[in-house]
Amino acid sequence: MRDIAKSNERKKGEPLGKSRLLIVLAATLPISGCFGGGMDLFGSDVDRSISTHTVSTRKSDEGRSDELTVQNAVSSADLSRAGNPLPWANAATGSAGVVTTIQEQKANGVVCRDFSTTRHSYEGIASFSGKTCTTGSGQWQLMSFDRRP
Repeated sequence: MRDIAKSNERKKGEPLGKSRLLIVLAATLPISGCFGGGMDLFGSDVDRSISTHTVSTRKSDEGRSDELTVQNAVSSADLSRAGNPLPWANAATGSAGVVTTIQEQKANGVVCRDFSTTRHSYEGIASFSGKTCTTGSGQWQLMSFDRRP
């Protein structure tokens, strides 16, 4: 006669062992938040506070910071030396570019500089034209800074 060893397999109707139950709970607990956290399929309105649009169409503080960095580069450039192109970088935003042209005009004690520059940023590469002029106190003021097509 043959000896038949008893199997350790779970038989129908027997409860799961404690270790198996813990494994099942540990595996399913993390995904329970996906099903219970705000997914009401029966009458809940759409949450309009969530936006997938991340690039603003208005000028950001970073954009203004870049404009001032370019203005400082243009206003401090020594035009008597052949310094074109003039690179600039803004450590605060990570943007950088190259001023390709600067043209200076003087009229009635006011000095203005028209310029063209590029800007390399997280938004991509773009070209800009601008103008900065001295004020009555001798400080430079940015008059325009426009994106070119």
